[in-house]
Formats: sequence, C-alpha cells, structure tokens
Amino acid sequence: MGKIVVSENVSIDGVFQDPTGEEGIGRGHWFTRIGDRDREEWAKALFDEVLGAEALLLGRRSYEYFATRYPSRGGELADRFNSLPKYVVSATLHNPDWNNSTVLKGDVVNEVSTLKHKINGDIVVYASSGLVRTLIAHDLVDELRLMIFPFVLGAGKGIFDQTSNSKPLRLVEMRTVGDSLAFLTYQCIRDVEDSAG
Repeated sequence: MGKIVVSENVSIDGVFQDPTGEEGIGRGHWFTRIGDRDREEWAKALFDEVLGAEALLLGRRSYEYFATRYPSRGGELADRFNSLPKYVVSATLHNPDWNNSTVLKGDVVNEVSTLKHKINGDIVVYASSGLVRTLIAHDLVDELRLMIFPFVLGAGKGIFDQTSNSKPLRLVEMRTVGDSLAFLTYQCIRDVEDSAG
C-alpha cells in the first residue's frame, strides 16, 4: 500500500507561500536568501527524497509550475522528476503535457484512496496547498516532512491554514541540513488513543 508523504519548504512561522518570489506577495524570496551550503544540502535532501518516491501527487497549479520547468532541465534531479509517475488533481486540466502524467478528476478523497491502494511506496506531495489541506482534513496523509527555513515572515499562507480540526503528529526524525535548515519528519496519528501508549 502507498504512503502519502507531504513534503514542504516552510518558514519558521509556517509560511510556505511564494518561496522564490514569483507570486509577488512582498515577503517572498525567502528560499533564495539562504547560503550556498544550505542550498547545496537542501538539493541533496530533495534528490534523496525524490529517489525514494514511487510517484508524485500534485494540485493543478503546482503541477503546472513543475511542468513548465523540469521537462527542459537536465541532470539527475530533473531526470528523476521527469521519469516518475505524476498524478494531478484537477477538474480543469484535460491533456497534461508532462510525460507520465495522469489527471485525477473525480472526488479527491476517493481518487487518492484508490491511488494509495494502487501504488506501493511513497507518493510525495509538493506545494499544492489546497490539495494538502484536503488530504490532511480527510486523514489521508501518512507522513509530513518539513524543511524549515530560518526566516520569520509574519504574513503569508501557512501550510495548516484553515485546517478543520487538530491533527496529532509524532516526531520520527529531525536533522540539520546545511548550516541553518532543519528537516523534521512527522508521522500522522490517526487514532489519538494509540499515541498515548
């Protein structure tokens, strides 16, 4: 059975909006302000994660963001992104151009539940804020990986904005990446009573 892994780059205060400044919210560019060593080690961590993935699951806007960048890039990371099966949740996308892409058009909860039974291994979700909220709300996320960037932004969309209720997590790994990034891995707990024992 597959495991839904949400992997996000976030500021210390949980903002994951506009990391490269392309959305123009005024507080972006936080991803590009890290040092060279941090950037290199972040890239290694991303590559390791993508190597361990069996598929990608993305919302439409995030899918389009990646699909306009990776097909024309070279290198091991791009090759891996391009070769992975990609599933995009969208009611409006009909003919995805990025190779190995499948559009999931039905009910998100049913489609993702079916996907988890179809794929054995990590199904990694990047960005995709609306999709992440839906997956969390319906207890479909198995693991949450947060790469914490050393910035307090004070405003912007947070990864857990509009979460319908509390979601217990168990920390299963934490490590430093580069000089100033923290990588935290949490297991999502489905039954609160299980976490007490």
